[in-house]
Amino acid sequence: MSTRPLVRPGSGADRWFAIKTQIHTKLLSSLTPDQLKVLNKEGVREQIGNVVERMVKDESIPMTVPERERVIEEVLDEVFGLGPLEPLLKDPTVSDILVNGYDSVYVERGGRLTETNIRFKDHAHVRMIIDRIVSNIGRRIDDSSPIVDARLDDGSRVCAVIPPLSLIGPIMSIRRFGKKLLTTDDLLRNETMTSGMMDFLSGCSEARLNIVIAGGSGSGKTTILNTLSRFIPEEERVITIEDTAELQLQQSHIVRLETRPMNIEGAGAITQRDLVINALRMRPDRIIIGECRGAEAMDMMQAMNTGHDGSMTTCHANSPRDAFSRLETMVMMASANIPDRVIRQMLASAVNIVIQCARLNDGSRKIVSIAEVSDIEDEQVNLDEIFVLERSGVSQRGRITGKFRATGFKPRCMTRLKAYGVHISPSIFQEEMVLKD
Repeated sequence: MSTRPLVRPGSGADRWFAIKTQIHTKLLSSLTPDQLKVLNKEGVREQIGNVVERMVKDESIPMTVPERERVIEEVLDEVFGLGPLEPLLKDPTVSDILVNGYDSVYVERGGRLTETNIRFKDHAHVRMIIDRIVSNIGRRIDDSSPIVDARLDDGSRVCAVIPPLSLIGPIMSIRRFGKKLLTTDDLLRNETMTSGMMDFLSGCSEARLNIVIAGGSGSGKTTILNTLSRFIPEEERVITIEDTAELQLQQSHIVRLETRPMNIEGAGAITQRDLVINALRMRPDRIIIGECRGAEAMDMMQAMNTGHDGSMTTCHANSPRDAFSRLETMVMMASANIPDRVIRQMLASAVNIVIQCARLNDGSRKIVSIAEVSDIEDEQVNLDEIFVLERSGVSQRGRITGKFRATGFKPRCMTRLKAYGVHISPSIFQEEMVLKD
């Protein structure tokens, strides 16, 4: 038997898809509807093997033993999983999967994008995988609703877009979350922050300070939010509100709420603002919004100002001051009649700490600033930086060089931390740590 590789550029790849499709079709045609309901992976593996053996024999298809095993695995992925994406979903080093049409798939590893040799058969193949994802969580995607946010069973977040909005066929991006939650030791080992910064932030969480985590897409905001949740006392009741559930909080007393898009009649949508208003009636100790991006900021800030201390949220912003500007704009989306000065005063009163995250040029994710909100001066919110990351350049290995540095400013919230029994060494406000190459 020939041992030449089955997959080759051009016709070889088309032939590989043709063989898989033929095996898939024969498999499904050989099963009754009752058998389809109780499929299990190991039982189907044997049946696929039998189909492959018959095809190799009857049609004289040249196929080595490793190729047979590969086609069996890929047909299993088509039946039970997400087809060509399954190998990427099993790879723990992949943090993002970007499908730019049927013949272009990129992944992110260690903060760097690289193209893969993964390919779909055609646009219809991509669409079938998207339909499988969204149908599993009761959502839909069609010409009337060509954009959908969904999630996989492992918590990964999926955004899919189909024509006519996408001009290159169905596309999707999958933001993956590691099966292993990053611990505080992991973050310190990765130099996401210093031990002093960690001590301060954990104290802020225990002392019920209201925290906003800002940063760009993929900068690690959700990771920091999950980390800070570890320091919430177990006896507190936490309600989380998200568009697409992705938080992995560690407390036992958690109520998780998720928004709902409108139905096919254009009604029935439940927004984050609706959920925040409802959450206030559910006796929460803390409310955590996965990401503030609209009018819910108004109700979130009011909750922070009216007895729900220790609440947290994230928002997209390039700096702590930009975060306040964005929050101000979002509050105005809820009510344009509130004067700017009143909005700023409400925000300054509600938010205590702003954490700025960033994904640097070398792919690493770090906390680049921790600032305390002080007061309003000349109609501007004053922010006092406590810790900063000072970048000095790039090493020969392509790593960002610089150091974490405490500014020397002693935050006013230390009095509150002490009142909650949180004791932090004053020396952390003088520390410096040089980044490793």
